[in-house]
Amino acid sequence: MDEDVFRGKLKQYKDTVYRIAFTYLRNQADAEDVAQETFLKFYLREKPFPDVGSEKAWLIRVTLNACHNLRRSVWFQNRAELPENLATAFETPQDNALYAAVFSLPEKYRVVILLYYYEEYSVQEISEMLQRNPSTIQTQLERARKKLKALLEQKGGFHYGQTAIQAAHGTNSDV
Repeated sequence: MDEDVFRGKLKQYKDTVYRIAFTYLRNQADAEDVAQETFLKFYLREKPFPDVGSEKAWLIRVTLNACHNLRRSVWFQNRAELPENLATAFETPQDNALYAAVFSLPEKYRVVILLYYYEEYSVQEISEMLQRNPSTIQTQLERARKKLKALLEQKGGFHYGQTAIQAAHGTNSDV
């Protein structure tokens, strides 16, 4: 791959790859390692992608696989986790509360929320990436929303939870 093309792709996808890795691994250094491994594979890949959607889906799949491989390693299972208070890049208290709530969800819910709301993939696209049935993804999204609502209401009352969830949905209607 041409270096200038690669730099452009790196700039385009680095935040997405890192965010997914960090969501899975909950550790900045591990997420950076996975992102580096993913982009190395991307750089060394010889076969061109049929379209931009395939390219991004491939990067996400490789990122998820690298995260799974790292989490299965003996080293990863025997190390101590860093504190979870790394959510400082958000603009409002609602953003921080929402991020903390998403981060506290079980992995299967965290990932679908991230891909659906932050990366704006459809349920069908997520099901293909995660190799799960679309109805499973839809159910996980519904359960994740309910858990998020409960977590946010618990932290700051109903109004606070509603505001943060509406911000995530990009709506002003009830969840």
